[in-house]
Amino acid sequence: MAMGKILSSGPILRFLLYLVALVSLPADAAVKRYQFDVQVKNVSRLCHAKPIVTVNGMFPGPTIYARDGDRVVINVTNYAQYNMSIHCYTYDFNVTGQRGTLWWHAHIFWLRATVYGAIVIMPKQGTPFPFPQPDRETNIVLGEWWNNDVEEVVKQGNKLGLPPNTSDAHTINGKPGPLFPCSEKHTFAMEVEQGKTYLLRIINAALNDELFFAVAGHNMTVVEIDAVYTKPFTTQAILIAPGQTTNVLVQANQAPGRYFMAARPFMDAPLTVDNKTATAILQYKGIPNTILPILPKLPLPNDTAFALSYNAKLRSLNSPLYPANVPLKVDRRLFYTIGLGINPCPTCLNGTRLSASLNNITFVMPHIGLLQAHYFNIRGVYTADFPDRPPQPFNYTGAPLTANLGTTSGTRLSKIAFNSTVELVLQDTNLQTVESHPFHLHGYNFLVVGTGIGNFDPAKDPAKFNLVDPPERNTVGVPTGGWTAIRFRADNPDKLHTGWGLKTAFVVENGKGPDQSILPPPKDLPPC
Repeated sequence: MAMGKILSSGPILRFLLYLVALVSLPADAAVKRYQFDVQVKNVSRLCHAKPIVTVNGMFPGPTIYARDGDRVVINVTNYAQYNMSIHCYTYDFNVTGQRGTLWWHAHIFWLRATVYGAIVIMPKQGTPFPFPQPDRETNIVLGEWWNNDVEEVVKQGNKLGLPPNTSDAHTINGKPGPLFPCSEKHTFAMEVEQGKTYLLRIINAALNDELFFAVAGHNMTVVEIDAVYTKPFTTQAILIAPGQTTNVLVQANQAPGRYFMAARPFMDAPLTVDNKTATAILQYKGIPNTILPILPKLPLPNDTAFALSYNAKLRSLNSPLYPANVPLKVDRRLFYTIGLGINPCPTCLNGTRLSASLNNITFVMPHIGLLQAHYFNIRGVYTADFPDRPPQPFNYTGAPLTANLGTTSGTRLSKIAFNSTVELVLQDTNLQTVESHPFHLHGYNFLVVGTGIGNFDPAKDPAKFNLVDPPERNTVGVPTGGWTAIRFRADNPDKLHTGWGLKTAFVVENGKGPDQSILPPPKDLPPC
């Protein structure tokens, strides 16, 4: 599921950065410069070697480090065989009012399997964390590995009209760990010292899977999600959806030894996932590598109760410095159903294709960029008539529907008034099967005010919304056979989406002020 975009993103592999771009730059701000060389490199995992697309030959790619208030300049040069008509582009943006863990990645589905990396934004100088200062910190980037060429895996799925085959392994910092063949040297390890505290910046860069993560013998204290501070709470495991980030504190307070960190998918629907466990090693200083690590007790792969309980503990810090600005008055209420239909496909081997939809509409990607069409008023690219609710109400999570599963297709968007407050309820449906869905809102954070299992009840469920300290995120998971309600203020033109046609876009109208209109494209932006 593709995540995050800035308005000035260019089409070189469509790099997307979760950062706020503003015009002004504080006088004391630093300029952080990075060179990203997109290049093909031969990499071996699980006894299989293959060429993969990388940034600077690294898998995962390099970490972007910045501080709140900095200017970041990233020059991207493409040495790979993809998009060779465009060789170079420079991203130039300011980090304003943000701190925490985010990430960057390629936008094309199969490239995102290897082209991604962390973004670490520190607070302004002199501004402490609102939790105990860690002694050290480490990035933990969760990903996937396919033995076969991922582009070919995607093409094969398209021929069959089905989703691509699941990965052959999950990875921790690009390495699957010693539970997989040929992986003793492909294991990430971090050394810790007795009595010290470590901040783990955990990123789920996997394409599709929600993942459990735990450290054997050690509790974790959650202090941040999606670069927003939370009320701290202690847990033995976390759940993290694709595109989400979670920061945790881990105290090295156990008997010196070697302890596995482990990640495994959560799936409580009858769908195929790569259910093997990726591992890394937390190793106390002075302990020899001959000591066998201890495995953590991860939740069962279908542990719905743990997933719901964990997500219910997430709360915004909501302090005077970091308030939860929850919209209490709602200007626009939207209700979107999520479905998986079947449409004719003459080029597919079985004549049909699985088609995801919102409100029974499968999104069709245009040949002209939506922001480009919006800014230059290019007609015929999209229509602004996406419905606020599904065309036909039904028992969304009742018995599986197996007939009349066709969807309509189009590039249909929803027009939203500038600075209006929006409540969006995302409802899973039992079209063929229920399943969980991660959703990301480009250009915004939102407040997750409610979630539940079954059909959303507009008469009863809003009374149970958390309007005081709900978690603030940029990516949220809709539970299997359930619903999630979010609220946000529409003060930035961008779009909500995920994959397989399961996407739409909001056209946010311009405001009256000079800083309330869509920015013009950069003069050096290559045509889309």
